[in-house]
Amino acid sequence: MRPHHHLDEATLMSLAAGALSAPLAVVASAHLERCVECRQRLRAAEAIGAALLEQTQPEGASAQRDALRDVMLARLESESPVEAGKVTALHAAPAPLLDGSDPDRLPAALQPYFGERLSTVRWKWIGPGMYCTRGRDMPSLIMLKIAPGKSLPLHSHGGSELTQVLQGSYNDALGLFAAGDVADLDEDVEHQPVTAPGVPCICVSALDAPLVFSGWLARKLQRFVQL
Repeated sequence: MRPHHHLDEATLMSLAAGALSAPLAVVASAHLERCVECRQRLRAAEAIGAALLEQTQPEGASAQRDALRDVMLARLESESPVEAGKVTALHAAPAPLLDGSDPDRLPAALQPYFGERLSTVRWKWIGPGMYCTRGRDMPSLIMLKIAPGKSLPLHSHGGSELTQVLQGSYNDALGLFAAGDVADLDEDVEHQPVTAPGVPCICVSALDAPLVFSGWLARKLQRFVQL
């Protein structure tokens, strides 16, 4: 199973530059653990950034640049931790969930905030068939569990949103999003996800501004996801 929806170029460039906010970087890293294509695109973005940086450095700094590059490449080829809210993408990490060997195990990037396994997540009821939980020490990182066949309220975005599907799937105006897919959205997108029949849809989302809802259930959701 390969993802069909990927990270936007602007998101990858921000991540490569270290400019992506921590919650968005966590979700981006969760996607990178499973997506070979986005890991390759991220390496290309880093190469572009390194070339631009080299053009701005004094000539005498060449040896120092080479040493720093070697250290960076070594870190990129290993499983890098999440430290003090700063996230480094797992470029060369295996994609443990793509083979379906352990669907209960969360991506490594999510484990500091939600634990190692989905089965141990403590959910909060927010509406019929809808549950949420916030990431530890990162309240704008939110995991959702939505029953099959449920429609979320129509909403738009006050800023950027990244949503990684962990299990199940949903449809909206942008298409079908299944396990492994990421929705990379901005303030120009208005959509209404509808979960597919069969199994609950579980996804993790990060926001850098509140969603814009209407209606009583939507207002309840908005209170929960308020930054």
